[in-house]
Amino acid sequence: MATALCLQAAPSTHVHYVGGTLAQLPHKTSGSLVVGDEDSFTFHAAETTVRIPYRNVNMLEYGQKVSRRYLEAVIISPVFLLAKRRAYFLTIGYTDAAGRQQAMVFQVGSKEIRPILVSLEARSGRKVEYQDDEARKSGKG
Repeated sequence: MATALCLQAAPSTHVHYVGGTLAQLPHKTSGSLVVGDEDSFTFHAAETTVRIPYRNVNMLEYGQKVSRRYLEAVIISPVFLLAKRRAYFLTIGYTDAAGRQQAMVFQVGSKEIRPILVSLEARSGRKVEYQDDEARKSGKG
């Protein structure tokens, strides 16, 4: 029942795009992530909108670090890494229309992450890879 409620609720969640492989998005861009659409998730930032079909998602990872697999594609400010408050990152890997591997990394508040993870898992068919037990607790509410 809780899963159904999370899937029906399609509010946009304020996130920070901290990096990835998309040239049209500057690093450290604030915007909103919408995961309630049946076919794709959308990131809206300023005058840019990125829509990714769920069927193209091939990796979901959540934790306090950016995966080493995607670190070379992501430029993260040292300020993020040295901040005293805990920052959690959601990494979404997917293939683009040309079949190339892409990645988007978002900083998401721990209070907003649960419905995002539930919706992404249900719609993409991929399980979230939690980096550690603390991330698992944060992501599972």
